[in-house]
Amino acid sequence: MRLELRVCQHCLDGDHGNEKRTAVLNDMVDCAEQIQEYKEVIDLDAVHIRKVRDDEPGKPAALPVVSATIQNDQVVLNDTQLVAEGQDGNMLVYTNPDDVLTVLAGNLDEVSKAVTEDVTVDLSAVGAEIVSQADLGANREQEQ
Repeated sequence: MRLELRVCQHCLDGDHGNEKRTAVLNDMVDCAEQIQEYKEVIDLDAVHIRKVRDDEPGKPAALPVVSATIQNDQVVLNDTQLVAEGQDGNMLVYTNPDDVLTVLAGNLDEVSKAVTEDVTVDLSAVGAEIVSQADLGANREQEQ
């Protein structure tokens, strides 16, 4: 299985003026970098992180999937997406930042169950709220 996270470099840098989006994108990258370090623990073959800029083609790093939306009657490529390729070759594409962060946090949760090291990522307040609403299982274990 392979993962590829694509994010807008300008949004990461805060150039587009949306602080919440910048915080969530940075959380995504932090999670993906941690997953990349421990990828073999959860049977990932590769984790790619692609930071897209306006002055370069927004091609994928490894997985040949590009998602788009229609805005003002024009096709616009999504600058943020997570692509997960399964063993069977099927690909899942997540374009909603909340979903992307939730999937990455879920992968980190799986890593944390398999290693003794602390793989926790310090999420922003916005990112922590998104992940807490997803209820990835940590709370369910405590309730039993």
